Amino acid sequence: MASKPAVLVITGHGLNCESESRTAWEWAGATVELVHLNDLLAGPAQLHRFQVLMFIGGFSFGDHMGSGLVMALRMRNAMADDLLRFIGEGRLVMGVCNGFQVLVQMGLLPGLGGSYLSRRLALMQNDCGAFQNRWVELKCESTSPCIFTRGIDRIALPVRHGEGKIFATDLTVLEAVEASGGVACRYIDPGTGKPTQVFPWNPNGSQQAIAGLCDPTGRVFGMMPHPEAYLLAENHPTWEIDRHRLGNPMKGEGLRLFRNAVEYFA
Repeated sequence: MASKPAVLVITGHGLNCESESRTAWEWAGATVELVHLNDLLAGPAQLHRFQVLMFIGGFSFGDHMGSGLVMALRMRNAMADDLLRFIGEGRLVMGVCNGFQVLVQMGLLPGLGGSYLSRRLALMQNDCGAFQNRWVELKCESTSPCIFTRGIDRIALPVRHGEGKIFATDLTVLEAVEASGGVACRYIDPGTGKPTQVFPWNPNGSQQAIAGLCDPTGRVFGMMPHPEAYLLAENHPTWEIDRHRLGNPMKGEGLRLFRNAVEYFA
């Protein structure tokens, strides 16, 4: 790799995962710049200095009008052309938790037919009716073109959200997403390894157990679980048990998604 890919991480207005996200990208081999949303909206052309755009977790604008909605509207109104150009030039976009909600609200996901500004899905309140802060297991789809999940089979990650249920009133949309390889990962029962609708393994009741989506190119990706929150073995709640039972604690598996993105530019 001739030079490290540059990542723009959007901050501000209730977003709160910038430190973990910055560390994840830097450990994966990228350079990172934190840019406040106001500064990005005031100068959208700066986006094109970067190879990756990341929408981080948190509670943008307090989720007062719906999770991710205000941020999505502001960005679509101020910089739609720049976002479309950025994607069209083969660069990467990642959204985690609230960032995933923003991508869906804008229409950047699922991006069917190259339509990135038409909202096709919703992220609704968890079926359990309460905020969930727990660890889940995911199965990454080997047939998906997703750049970020390449080579990953199963992975454990934490979730922290109240509105994470992928929902479509028109089931043909989900059929099209499936056909395009747009389901990047699903919630699974850790015992059977199979996708599940059963709480708590599926923490929100997401249709078809969807935990993460990508566009048909595999370059725009979003997920509800937090890979940036599992960078060290010690982040996992059973790390000490694993150390005694296996001799080595599990590695921080979330880092793998960021490394895949960096390696894409190699």
